[in-house]
Formats: sequence, C-alpha cells, structure tokens
Amino acid sequence: MKNQNAWITIVVVGLLVSMAAQTALAAPVSVVGGLTREATLQPGAKTEGRIVLRNSTDQPQEVKVYQTDYLFWADGRNQYGEPGSTPRSNARWIVHTPQQLTVPPRATESVYYTIQVPAQEDLRGTYWSMLMVEPISAETLEPPKPEEGKVTIGIRSVMRYAIQIVTHIGDTGTRDLKFADKQLLVEEGKPTLRLDLENTGERWLRPLIWAELYDQQGLSLGRFEGGRFRIYPGCSVRYHIDLSEVPAGKYRALIVADNGDEYVFGAQYDLDLREEGQ
Repeated sequence: MKNQNAWITIVVVGLLVSMAAQTALAAPVSVVGGLTREATLQPGAKTEGRIVLRNSTDQPQEVKVYQTDYLFWADGRNQYGEPGSTPRSNARWIVHTPQQLTVPPRATESVYYTIQVPAQEDLRGTYWSMLMVEPISAETLEPPKPEEGKVTIGIRSVMRYAIQIVTHIGDTGTRDLKFADKQLLVEEGKPTLRLDLENTGERWLRPLIWAELYDQQGLSLGRFEGGRFRIYPGCSVRYHIDLSEVPAGKYRALIVADNGDEYVFGAQYDLDLREEGQ
C-alpha cells in the first residue's frame, strides 16, 4: 500500500458561557456586554436585539453564528442539542442574521436577532436556547499542505461564546425547587456540605444558598453561604458550603434557598462533623 498525504486537525474547544455572572474573557473576537439576553413577553409578542462583536486583533476575523439548545446538571454534564429539540427551547422562535460575517481589525460588527413568541395560550414560564459565536480560524479556511508520504497533525484552539437567549412568558410559571442530594465530605482539605438542587418548576430560579447551623443546645453558630446560581427548569446545580470554621460536633442545619423575591425554599438536616481520621 502506498503512503498517502493526510492532514489531521485536532480541535480543542473552549466555551465561554455565563451561569451566575456575565464575564467577558480575552479572545480574538469578543462579545460586548453580558452573555445572557433576557426578555419578558406575552404569547404572540415580538422583540428584537443585537449582539455586538469586537475584534481585538490587527487582522480581519471570520465568525460564524449558530443556534443550539442547552441543558445542564449538577454532576457537571452539559448538553448542547439541536435547536428546538428540548421541551422548553425557544430556538424556533428566533431568527438571527447574518450566519457568518467578517469583523474588521480593531472594529465591531453586529448580529441581529428577532424573537417571535407563538400565539399559544398554553405557554408558561421560561424558555431558552443558545446563540453560539465561533471564530473561524485561518487554518480551517486554508489548511497547510502536508508533506509527501507523511501524516501531518495540527492542533487548533477554538474559543466560542455561548449567549443565552431567554424568554419569560409574563409572570407565569410555577416556581419549585427540589433538594435532590446532600453529602458531607472533605474537599481540598476542608469539610464541605455539598448540595444538589433541581428546578422542578416552569420558571428559572436564581437562589442564594446558605446553611444556618445550631448546636445540640440550640445555639446558632452562624450563617454559611454557598453562592448563587441560575437554574433553568429541568436543570440542576451543585452548591458547596465551606464548613471549615465549624468545630467538630453534631449540628442541626437549616438550609435556605432564597430566590431574592417572595419565593424561599428550605430543608433541614442533621450533620455530624468529625475530626480528620475519626
């Protein structure tokens, strides 16, 4: 068998997606502003928006823009499905243009989108999907020529932005939160209460989690926070509460998930903190 020329590219993809806070990281083409675009609409209503892209290099940058669905779970899994494939996807309500563009050096260009909510009376709660913004590298457009009789392997790094397009149907939709799992364990040498929370309602939640600990005499040891994350319906998030300042002993823990409005959820657990090696 004769040797044949071949060019193999290994693509390493980095995804910039905001969960709790919107952050813009360094990349040749960046998104100006937050990575979540949120609108509250009624069935049949329409809204428009735009996404501004900035080229921070001295060369023109080719960019493609495409849609995906998005789900995530407490165990770290993420799913970027076909647009419109999940029950609460709004991808089919969205039209964006252009699908591919060139951003001039040290300049900006815009991607425009329209959201048209169907006139369906049974729509309730929160619907969402992603617009992916991905630079197209020069290596993709013009791959290097392989040497005669050799297999050439190239590594290409791709940094793409995932912009969450969120539609709330008025103030509708149930708000329900399930305390799905709890574990008391040691993480990085620190005793930690790990909690998995699942949104079992119809509308997104952004609960701030904390634990109030009480000793066996009923005295409070204080409040220990675990942060705030966005949880879409059908998705789940893992919280970590650092208990390294709590002495060994048995405690009653009141867990509070405060959504920042009239919706507050809670659970109660018994904890047994022990010295390492016990």
